[in-house]
Amino acid sequence: MPLLSVRHLSTGFPIGNRWVPAVQDVSFDIARGETLALVGESGSGKSLTAYSLLRLVPPPGRILEGEIHIEGRNLMDLPEAEMERVRGAKISLIFQEPMSALNPVLTIGSQLVEAMTVHGLGGADPKAAAIDLLATVRMDDPARRFGEYPHQLSGGLRQRALIALALCCRPSLIVADEPTTALDVTIQAEILNLLRQLKHDFGLSLLLITHDLGVVAHTADRVAVMYAGRIVEEAPVRALFKMPAHPYTQALLRAMPGSTHSARRLEPIEGQVPSLQRMPPGCAFGPRCAWHHDACDVEPLPMYPVSDTHGSRCVLVKEAHRLASGSAAKLPAE
Repeated sequence: MPLLSVRHLSTGFPIGNRWVPAVQDVSFDIARGETLALVGESGSGKSLTAYSLLRLVPPPGRILEGEIHIEGRNLMDLPEAEMERVRGAKISLIFQEPMSALNPVLTIGSQLVEAMTVHGLGGADPKAAAIDLLATVRMDDPARRFGEYPHQLSGGLRQRALIALALCCRPSLIVADEPTTALDVTIQAEILNLLRQLKHDFGLSLLLITHDLGVVAHTADRVAVMYAGRIVEEAPVRALFKMPAHPYTQALLRAMPGSTHSARRLEPIEGQVPSLQRMPPGCAFGPRCAWHHDACDVEPLPMYPVSDTHGSRCVLVKEAHRLASGSAAKLPAE
């Protein structure tokens, strides 16, 4: 049984007289000890998926349908009081902005102690437990940092404080929403190395939300690529980089700077993400896709298998699947 299992999750907002999904029919699993990266450009629905997992969708949005199972329990069936005990204890969230996610009028230590006290943790000396936790996230002089306010810390130290908050209740799964945003390259590497070490030390699973494919390549075990609210491809990280099957994934990789100096020009993805109110009836990436066919516009495609561990929502993969099964039908001409 996977630690986390999400099935057919849709989350939307009221626009006019109807509910419009911003996350649509999202399904994925995360095994114990695994890192799944959820990637895509801004506005693709990554962060909204994360907030949906904890039932923290900002109003007036709401989860329209779907199931979210953690250790076999469907979180959609829990009353809010029970859900409050799940947050932090089972699933923790590292918020996106380290500069604004901490309470500016409370010290770092008081925020840690409050979180532990709410969940009945920290023992007889929660202050000592909080200082130990700050040391665990490799914060220099943790006893002094315990009494400091967020504005007294650098961006990297604030991010470590957020990681400490996420860890304080010993969750099974941490959702890291763009954990390296607004940090310089050196600090980014330190934070990613810290997350990898903590994952190993605490036996954590990690959902890493990012638009940085370089971070994905060095951190994740598997990758789910989102576009316009849907997961369009999912694969082990090496398979995705070696053989991307969806045209959107291929375009993302072509737009990624290489690790060495090269004369190759980066290739931008032409066009724009469609409006939620005017989503194409079939593949949402179709209007921007160089391989676009009439068959792409009929209806949303299911996830077709590229291999046992690799799937893609693409009519080209569908055709390859038919060829492999010996029942191919030709695609219409462009």
